[in-house]
Amino acid sequence: MQKYFFIAFGGALGSIARFWVGSTISGRMGIKFPYGTLVVNLTACVIIGFTLTYLGKRADLNPAWRFLIPVGFIGAYSTFSTFEWETLSTMRSGAFFLAALYTVGSVILGLIAVWGGSWLGEAL
Repeated sequence: MQKYFFIAFGGALGSIARFWVGSTISGRMGIKFPYGTLVVNLTACVIIGFTLTYLGKRADLNPAWRFLIPVGFIGAYSTFSTFEWETLSTMRSGAFFLAALYTVGSVILGLIAVWGGSWLGEAL
C-alpha cells in the first residue's frame, strides 16, 4: 500500500510541475510553437535517465524512490500524449515544417537528454 502513496504523491508533484513549467515557458515564448511541452519533455528525459540509472546502480537505496520519481513524478510530468496531439494539431493547421521540426527536435534532443541524464547518473 505504501508504494501507491509514493506514486500518488510523486504524481501530484509531477502534474503541478508540468503545469507550472509548461505554462511559464509558453507564457514567455508564446504558443505558436509548443515550447512549454518541448521543455517538459526534454527535462523529463533528463530526470528519468538520471533517476533510473542512479537508482539502478544503488541497490542499497529504499525502493520507494523508484515509485516516487520515475513512476509517480515522471509519469505525471511527462507529456508524450500532449506532444502527439500538438504535432497533429500543428499538421492540421498546415504548418508541416513546424510539425516536422517539433517531432525531430523532440526525438533527437530527448535522446541526447536521456543520454546526458544517464551519464550524470553513472558519474555520481
